[in-house]
Amino acid sequence: MFVRPTAYGRILIVGGGCYGSYYVRQLRRARDAGAISFEALLVIDRDAQCQAASLASEGSDVRIVEREWDAFFDEYLESAAASPQAERDAIVPSPLMPHLMFDWLMRRARHRWPRRTIERRGLSRAPDIPWQRAVPSGTHVVSFAEWTCPVNCIEPAKCPAIRAPRTWSMPVAVRRYVEAENRRGAPLAGPVIFHCEHRAYGVGMFDTRAVLAGDALVAHAAANDAADVLVGTVSHCHGALDILHVGHGHAA
Repeated sequence: MFVRPTAYGRILIVGGGCYGSYYVRQLRRARDAGAISFEALLVIDRDAQCQAASLASEGSDVRIVEREWDAFFDEYLESAAASPQAERDAIVPSPLMPHLMFDWLMRRARHRWPRRTIERRGLSRAPDIPWQRAVPSGTHVVSFAEWTCPVNCIEPAKCPAIRAPRTWSMPVAVRRYVEAENRRGAPLAGPVIFHCEHRAYGVGMFDTRAVLAGDALVAHAAANDAADVLVGTVSHCHGALDILHVGHGHAA
C-alpha cells in the first residue's frame, strides 16, 4: 500500500555542529527516498561557518540562520502564532541544547505578566524514573535508560539495548507524575509536553504548533491566580523537566 510522505514546511534544526549536520543528511536521504517532504531546512547556529555550512552550499534546500538560539526563537515563535505557514513547521532539538522551549515559555510569561514573579523551579519530588539528575540550570534530566544509547536510536517498540519490549514512555510517565502530585496536594498544571518523535530516518522532532499550544496552556493556567506548570521536552526514553512558576497577580 502506498503511504504518502509526511509534508512539512520549514524544519528548524537547532545547532549546526555534528548533530545538526547528521540531521540534515538524514532528512535529505528521507526526502530522496520519498519518506518525507519539506520546503526548507533551517539550521540555527551563531556561527555562519558551522559544520553544517558545507551542506548548505550543496543545495538551496538548506539555509544557515546565524543567530543565538533564544533571539531566533523569540522572533520566530512570535511570528509563527500569526502565520498559517508555521502550522506545517517542525523543530529538531539537539541532544546537547539547554531547555530552549521552557526558556521561551518563561520569557513569554514575563512579557505577559510583567508585575508577577516568573521563575524556574525544581521538582518538589523525584519522579519514579530510573535515572535522573538536576543540572546546574535547575532542569531535571530524566531517562528510562540506565545504559548509553546511540544518538540515532529511534526508540522502537523492542528496545535494542535490552532486546525486549520497550514498556515505558516518558510522556505517559510525566502525565502520571502530574496526576500524582495533584492527588497528594501539590498542585501542578499541565503538563506541557514537547514530544520529540522519531519521524524519518532517525530524526526526532516536535511541531511548532505544539510550542504555541504550550504557551496557550500556560496563559490559561495562570490567568487569574498563581500556578506551577510542569514543562517537559521528551522522547519516549529521555527528557528534560522544569516547573514554570507564575506568582499571584492579574494579567497586565
